Amino acid sequence: MIVVKIRGLMGSVSVGDKTRIMGVINVSPESFYKRSVKLSAREIAKTAEQMEEQGADFIDIGAMSTAPYLKTMISMEKEIQRLKHAVRIVKDACSLPVSVDTPRAKTAEEALNLGADIINDVTGLKYDPEMARIVADHDASVILSAYEKHVVSGNAIRTTIQALKRSIRIAGNAGIRPNKIIVDPAIGFFRAKGNNPFFTRMKGTNWLDRDLILIRRLKDLEVLRRPICISVSRKSFIAKILNIEKPEDRLLGSLAAETICVLNGAHIIRTHNVSATTQAVKIAEALMRR
Repeated sequence: MIVVKIRGLMGSVSVGDKTRIMGVINVSPESFYKRSVKLSAREIAKTAEQMEEQGADFIDIGAMSTAPYLKTMISMEKEIQRLKHAVRIVKDACSLPVSVDTPRAKTAEEALNLGADIINDVTGLKYDPEMARIVADHDASVILSAYEKHVVSGNAIRTTIQALKRSIRIAGNAGIRPNKIIVDPAIGFFRAKGNNPFFTRMKGTNWLDRDLILIRRLKDLEVLRRPICISVSRKSFIAKILNIEKPEDRLLGSLAAETICVLNGAHIIRTHNVSATTQAVKIAEALMRR
């Protein structure tokens, strides 16, 4: 396992030695979980401060929702405007490393120039051909999600690993150092159809089955020798299993899934629920030591 060290105002945070918590702040009103949306400077700053107090290790800022089932595409100019506003506020409000959730290189560059430390690319450097170079030029850390531009089929684990290997190769060819790379299996982002270009079209496997297989067999991704980040918080598979429509009502299902992810080898849990998730992770880690 390659341990990734991510710089922050108070020194570096290691990923790979223990489970880390990534708190989500969305500045995109179109995001699927409305309670994660913070628009005013006061709301953003207060949320960042609370997340740090509650045990978050990083804060991930999203300015454009990439949920496959929503029509959420906005202009790059609007995404950059939102991110500039949020990154400045979060950097001033807390000492945590800041991640920016975007598939666009220009947006990433603007965020990195403002002091962002991590680029979280749901397309694994494959949507924007300039993204890998931008990350390398800034010596930033990067979260590579499994993604393919072509339709995939067959074994869910194999197709996910193949997609991530290609992203790791792109990163290496651009000069991104191995100890800057984290991988993500992209729960919720392999579907038969969608409303944006930021998901992988999949045939032959139901999206719910694919998500459950990846969570159940998360340790299979250890072959990549990179820390694993996973985001299951309030996602559609929880709604499907529990028959709960509103994301606001999916906390307990999220905590159960996040606990399983820790037991199955996750190194970063990306979550909307920092306080509750921190407690769940502590219990899971205590059980793993016994």
